[in-house]
Amino acid sequence: MRVGFVLLIFSFTNYIFGFTSEPHIQLEHFAKYWSLSAEEFNKVTGSPTGWDWLMHASKSDYMNFLGITTLSLITVLCYLRIIPILAKNSDYLYLGIAILEVVILVLAASGILNSGH
Repeated sequence: MRVGFVLLIFSFTNYIFGFTSEPHIQLEHFAKYWSLSAEEFNKVTGSPTGWDWLMHASKSDYMNFLGITTLSLITVLCYLRIIPILAKNSDYLYLGIAILEVVILVLAASGILNSGH
């Protein structure tokens, strides 16, 4: 959690002050895109969708996603950590729930469960 928090602080500060890299969208130009829908925003700015942001992770505005992704992984890591404990204690109901949680979260993050929106 601390790593994710530090990444968020660094990436946001980097975006504001431009310490290490240029952003995909300059901060001073961002306000003109606020009224656009997500689809229009992506089209006008050439912004990536889905996991394609990884190819832009070196840009200061997309570095924020590294911290967000790190924090999002904490839930999965916690479930993975308790699965062996639940199995050892023969707590099969909670074991099944924990395994389903991991599977569903991984599928959701992968984009396989995309609802078309």
